[in-house]
Amino acid sequence: MSSAAPHVPVLIEPLIAAVAPVSGTWIDGTFGAGGYTRRLLDAGAERVIGIDRDPMVADLTASWRDDRVELVTTTFSQLDTVTDHADGVVLDLGVSSMQIDTAERGFSFQKDGPLDMRMGADGASAADLVADLSEAALADVLYQFGEERASRRIAKAIVKARALEPITRTLVLADIVAGCLPRPKPGQSHPATRSFQALRIAVNAEYDQISQGLNAAERLLKPGGYLAVVTFHSVEDRIVKRFFQSRADSKAGSRHAPETAQTRGTFDPVTRKAIKPTPEEVAANPRARSAVLRIGVRTDAPVGDQSNAKLGIPQLKPQGRMS
Repeated sequence: MSSAAPHVPVLIEPLIAAVAPVSGTWIDGTFGAGGYTRRLLDAGAERVIGIDRDPMVADLTASWRDDRVELVTTTFSQLDTVTDHADGVVLDLGVSSMQIDTAERGFSFQKDGPLDMRMGADGASAADLVADLSEAALADVLYQFGEERASRRIAKAIVKARALEPITRTLVLADIVAGCLPRPKPGQSHPATRSFQALRIAVNAEYDQISQGLNAAERLLKPGGYLAVVTFHSVEDRIVKRFFQSRADSKAGSRHAPETAQTRGTFDPVTRKAIKPTPEEVAANPRARSAVLRIGVRTDAPVGDQSNAKLGIPQLKPQGRMS
């Protein structure tokens, strides 16, 4: 497999097939290396607005971008501020392959680098959280955002280690976490996977970004426009699934009462079930292994309550940094 393989956009072909024929203006809300944008243009999109909070992507993609691509440095939660209409929105959630592959960005537990994890250029880094959060708050982050069952044990080990020396490197933290967990069996993920995921989500406020981005897409899309979202772990997928469920058609009243008028939802499902990669795609692109694609098509129903109460977004306890 070539070095370019990790940058292949995941589930792009079933996405294109589900929304064909592609036309008009699309928003690639997680631009990265531009894989989805390039395929959308090839499929017939007339214009793509790429959004990414990482200022590095402009230089990294300058060699192939043309006047059909407008790149905006912001978060996808702000996607309805960059244009007033769109025929489609695609979101590839989580960290990009470019960021994982760059050790200096601090996302990888397999490469030594500064413990950063910021997708943008500002805000607190992962090293700041590891240094400043109380033991209880660290455990809460690891459990809520990483679904790490050993969260308390790991948090205790982090606090003990940082009392001796600041934790500022990725491999140092990875070793601390690995020391708290059993040695993985062949084929199992690295012991630090969930902890690094949790810190990355906390650093970048990813769950808030997802809910705000879904709401922004709902406001922005034309009737008949598509919202396609690729997720890579169960919590992300649960949020997206519940979003589409909460926006589907519904009937008011009790099942014991006379049938009442149906309330038109703002999205109709494009497929009955979520789309997952084929074995062939996983073999060609291992990053696709855990990917799930969900697609909805915007109806002409007006935007209603955009509360996120039904999305099941993990919430941290009201405790925070050490004094």
